[in-house]
Amino acid sequence: MTSAPSNASLLVNTQDIVGESPVWCEKTHTLWWTDIDAQRLHALSWDKQQIQTWPLDEPAGCIALHAQGGLIAAMTSGIFRLVPRSDGRFNHQLLHQAQHPHDNMRFNDGRTDRQGRFWSTTMVKKMGLAQAAGQLYVTQDDQTRLVLEGFITPNGSAFSPDGKTFYLSDSHPSVQKVWAFPLHDDGTLGDRRLFIDMNDYPGRPDGAAVDEDGCYWICGNDAGLVHRFTPEGQLDRSITVPVDKPAMCAFAGPHLDTLVITSIRPQNVPKGQEELAGAVFAIRPGVKGLADTPYMS
Repeated sequence: MTSAPSNASLLVNTQDIVGESPVWCEKTHTLWWTDIDAQRLHALSWDKQQIQTWPLDEPAGCIALHAQGGLIAAMTSGIFRLVPRSDGRFNHQLLHQAQHPHDNMRFNDGRTDRQGRFWSTTMVKKMGLAQAAGQLYVTQDDQTRLVLEGFITPNGSAFSPDGKTFYLSDSHPSVQKVWAFPLHDDGTLGDRRLFIDMNDYPGRPDGAAVDEDGCYWICGNDAGLVHRFTPEGQLDRSITVPVDKPAMCAFAGPHLDTLVITSIRPQNVPKGQEELAGAVFAIRPGVKGLADTPYMS
């Protein structure tokens, strides 16, 4: 295992309350991400280094590219297709009406798999309640079905390069584990196995990505770290970022050789992090990522 000093550069400082779900669009060289609690979406033009921000009617926990244009987003009330308009808003097309088991729930982590299915998770908003009401859904052909339940704070969604393994974590302090599931061609999951026990490493397991070598990158929330684990679940390296709460990572850039990392701006920002908490950072880790498959309706 190697541990590097902070070599993460500031990409853009949007001071997001909960910056999540970075998604790279190869076609337009655009990085998208959501600020859940501020109810807004950002788009950064990589070539022009210009950022545009859209307000949302409700929080979007996770997003992915839509093959027909725009995005698919898991918002509080359901799964939507979002298409940007010229007036700075989005057209919303409801694909699935959410039926949360509790009123105080929202969507959280998610992304598309290699086949273009959209996986999304839900959680109780107040983590302190430790309610295991969180669920995992998959959306395919504009139909959404429940896959698994019983999570507190589901997170860390990612897929192996061949699309045959699905990774999922529970980042609640009482759990802090990452599991691996066989992913079958029909979109069903096999039995889960423990992949990483994050209680053995610094930081809670938050958002994740997989590189072209099949290694799993996961943000160590509360520890200011991003860890890289081999496909066998062995820690390969840990890279520091200049804030305590990195939230989710994704590979971006024209060559997919930049790891971008969103972050959280807590209510009580740690001393010395007042300017950077909630920013997006970039690291050149020496490996490349894989392009996300747009959602196929």
